[in-house]
Order: sequence, then C-alpha cells, then structure tokens
Amino acid sequence: MGANTVMLVIAVPAAITGAACMGLASAAQARAAHEVPDSKTLNPRLLVDLARSKLWLIGIVATVAGLALQVVALGFGPLLLVQPLLVTALPFASSFAALMAHRRPDRVLVMGGLLCVAGLSAFLLLAKPTGGSDHLVRPAHLIPLAIALAALVVGALAWAAMVRGNAHVLGLAVATGVTYGVTAALIKVVAGELREGIATPFTHWTLYAVCIIGPIGFLLSQNTFQQGKLISPALAVITTVDPLVGVAIGVWWLNESANTGTAVLTGEIIAAVAIVAGIGMVTRRAAHRVTDQAMADQIATAPPEEQREPSEELANPS
Repeated sequence: MGANTVMLVIAVPAAITGAACMGLASAAQARAAHEVPDSKTLNPRLLVDLARSKLWLIGIVATVAGLALQVVALGFGPLLLVQPLLVTALPFASSFAALMAHRRPDRVLVMGGLLCVAGLSAFLLLAKPTGGSDHLVRPAHLIPLAIALAALVVGALAWAAMVRGNAHVLGLAVATGVTYGVTAALIKVVAGELREGIATPFTHWTLYAVCIIGPIGFLLSQNTFQQGKLISPALAVITTVDPLVGVAIGVWWLNESANTGTAVLTGEIIAAVAIVAGIGMVTRRAAHRVTDQAMADQIATAPPEEQREPSEELANPS
C-alpha cells in the first residue's frame, strides 16, 4: 500500500472523526461552563467547578477521543493536510449545541461556520502540502516564530483584559487558537517520536511542552466558552487561528513546504476574505441572537399587563 493510500485510508477518516468528537466536546463544555459560577481568566478554580458537571465530563471524554484521533491523523498525514479537516469541528459544534438546546441549528450561524471552513480549507489546500519532517529544526531557528507566537498570545490576553463584550471573548479565542495550534504541531512531533520507540518522547522536551501548553490552552478555551454568550463566534476564531498557526509551524519548524506564486497568493487572499466574512457573519448573527433572547427574557419576566406583542406597541404608540 503506497504512502498516499495510507494517508487517505487512515489520516483523513481519523481527522474527520476527531473533528466530530472535538465539536461534541466544545458544545458540551460550552453549555456546562454557563452552568457554573463565573471565573477570572486562567483561574484553575473554573476547572474544579466544571469537574462536578456530568455534561462537562462527557465533553472531556470526547476531547480525549478527539485528541487520540488527531494524533493518529497527524502521525500518518502532513500537518497542512490534516488541519483543514480538523476545522470541520466548527459546524459539528454548532449542530451539537443546537441539539443540546432542543432547537434547530441557526441557518445563518451554520452558513457562517461553513464559510469559515471553506475559506480556511481553500487557503490551506492552495498551498499543496508536502511531507516535511517529524523532527523540529535546530533550536536557533525555533526562536523567531516562538517569540512572535508568544507575543500574539500576550497581546490577545491584554486586549481581552481591556475590552468587554464580543471583543473580549474574541481576544480570548485568539489566544486559545494560538495555544491549540502550537499544541497540535508539537503533538505531531511527539507522534513521530513515539513511532521510534515507546520511551523516545520522554527523552525530548516536546512532550513536556505539550503537557504545559496544552492545559493552558484548554483552560483558556473554558474561559472563552463561559464568557461568550454563544459558542459559534469564539469557536470560529479558534478553529481559524489554530490551523493557521499550524501552517506557520509546519513551514518554519518542521520543514513542510507550501506552494507559492501569484495565482496561489491571489487565491489565498480570496480565501482569507471568505474567512473574515464568515467570522463577521457568525459574530453579527450571534449578537442578534443574544439581543433577541434578552428581550424575550425581559418580556417573560414582566408583569402580565406589560407583556404585549411588538405589533401592539407599534399599533398603539405611547
């Protein structure tokens, strides 16, 4: 069986199934996060509160399954191929969230999510991924990108601390996406080391980096889910930033190659516009949904004489 056949038979199904598991995990964790007391960003107390939720524990099981399948996919396919498939977690999450809320999926949110997935997939596939190495480049070559990614995380968290509303949540989502992307890339390295021997990962720093960066990213994701009203906007940003960081790491740290040229660049610009449009669509729709829900809650709790239909208000202006 050729290398390309193995990639299709093992890596692709593993990545898609893993995305479904991660979508279920995100929906379950987001719902559970709104059922516990609010927590400050990066406060581990949130995880203690969530650990008492059965729904959150279901999300953890789904997360473990998704990560295991991600390891399998990254072990048999290049990062630039696997990542576009993993981002399908976004429409999966929207569908699971609607199912848990006993409602139909919102068409605009689904369309916005699919637009993000399509744009990101086109962006990555235009690069025409090729293998690369399972081993990191020399340490000196790791430093520039590492500094840039660390600065992006710090900047996103600083932004989130200074603003409120959707902008606050999106800042947390950017920081989460960066940590997820770094973790995914390092997991690929660990998977390659594991194929060399069961003890090999323990002799390299990458496994220990995953054990530090991974939990930080996970805690950030729970903060993001709790502090956002709906899952779709934050998850759209996370699932966009994550693979883009993976692409940068694949090229700079793992010697994976990406296609270049004027036509490719033009296509990637169009794909980037689609991604931004999808995120904008999801964010605006989510804001409208939150406003509508707040108005419905206000009407439901108002005295009976004040519970009039909007048409009555228009027909009988005060």
